[in-house]
Amino acid sequence: MTYELYAIRYATNPRRQVRDNFMVAPGDIHDGPMPMDFFVWAAVRDGQAILIDSGADRETCTKRGHDFLRCPTEGLAALGVKPENVTGIISTHLHWDHAGNFEKFPRARFHAQACEIQHAVGPCMCRPFLRRAYDVEQVVSFVRLVHGERVTFHEGESEVAPGITVRHVGGHAPGLQVVRVHTKRGWVVLASDAMHFFANAETGVPFPVVVNVEDYLAAQAMLPSLGESKQHVIPGHDPKVMALYPAIAPDVIRLDVAPA
Repeated sequence: MTYELYAIRYATNPRRQVRDNFMVAPGDIHDGPMPMDFFVWAAVRDGQAILIDSGADRETCTKRGHDFLRCPTEGLAALGVKPENVTGIISTHLHWDHAGNFEKFPRARFHAQACEIQHAVGPCMCRPFLRRAYDVEQVVSFVRLVHGERVTFHEGESEVAPGITVRHVGGHAPGLQVVRVHTKRGWVVLASDAMHFFANAETGVPFPVVVNVEDYLAAQAMLPSLGESKQHVIPGHDPKVMALYPAIAPDVIRLDVAPA
């Protein structure tokens, strides 16, 4: 089964610097501007969609110093998809910018790695460094989904739907999972935060929010093998994606075609 695949940009931060996006200085690159974009992704077929991550709202973005652009549901509207026609949401992990807006999708079933929710509600959250990427209200909302029997937990590699699979990689977050979507150009890999920027993979230097560096680097090395080629891997926050793929609406780009 094949899907149309889109990225929806819902927020941005043009003020970030190179030093903000690497654990250590990558080689001899001088510090300077390095903007960050925030996306959700939609696999669309027959007027319905499986959403990969659900983004954050204006209040959460503003509180953390980022520029909110639009609710992800507005990007879906440009694709002709209503929120009630989102049948599934794959939460790649539960960091604040990937795990909000749950209430906007009343019919969706959620998919997450079991170890991610265990981390997000466990003893590690007593440590400020480890909990800073999580939003307590979003985590509580996810727990409510669990109690409402709306979450399917995965361990390792699983099929979410025909033509869509998840694979646990860890590194950036204990339960980080990447997503493979079968499209007309073959398998496309949504790396989410296994690869924030193309440059993280090119330099071999991780993004500074990471719980296991070894797992992070192993995931980046594995990503091309999950798709048809290196050109089929989509990073989670790189503005270059907006230039490589065609726009079909403001801040909505198509990923099931070859990059420029």
